[in-house]
Amino acid sequence: TTPPPHPILPTDEANDRTMTRQAVTLKDVAADAFIREYAAHLKKSGAIQLPAWHNLIKTASFKELSPYDEDWYYVRAASVARKIYLRPHTGLGALQKVYGAAARNGVRPNHHQRSSGGHIRHILHDLEKIGVVAKEGKGRKITSEGQRTLDSIACKIVNGASED
Repeated sequence: TTPPPHPILPTDEANDRTMTRQAVTLKDVAADAFIREYAAHLKKSGAIQLPAWHNLIKTASFKELSPYDEDWYYVRAASVARKIYLRPHTGLGALQKVYGAAARNGVRPNHHQRSSGGHIRHILHDLEKIGVVAKEGKGRKITSEGQRTLDSIACKIVNGASED
């Protein structure tokens, strides 16, 4: 049987099948779908090895516990790659602000606090090793190879192809 038509892509009424899009970028895909798919790709490919401390650290000083998800490192790496793709020349400090949140101060007012920088720095180094990002000026940018990889994953999501 044929799969149901994609809600966004146009259908070819004569052949009753969904047309595939050729030129798809990361901007055409929902953030959660892309991050989930790219994190699975990073884990499956073995390009990024988990550090020994990945299950011991908190992601910010205002957190009480470490992340529950065993694959949180891959998810954060996928999210960092997406953030740098969307906003080139992003540095560690900007990423700390993005992943920060409100620190609860008991009866006193909440205030925004930055995320920890060590794990983000380690992720940036890992992404540099596999050729997805590169240093440029004070921040980082996506390489042409990295852009090709991220766009191909976005294309797989839009076209509904499952990776074998």
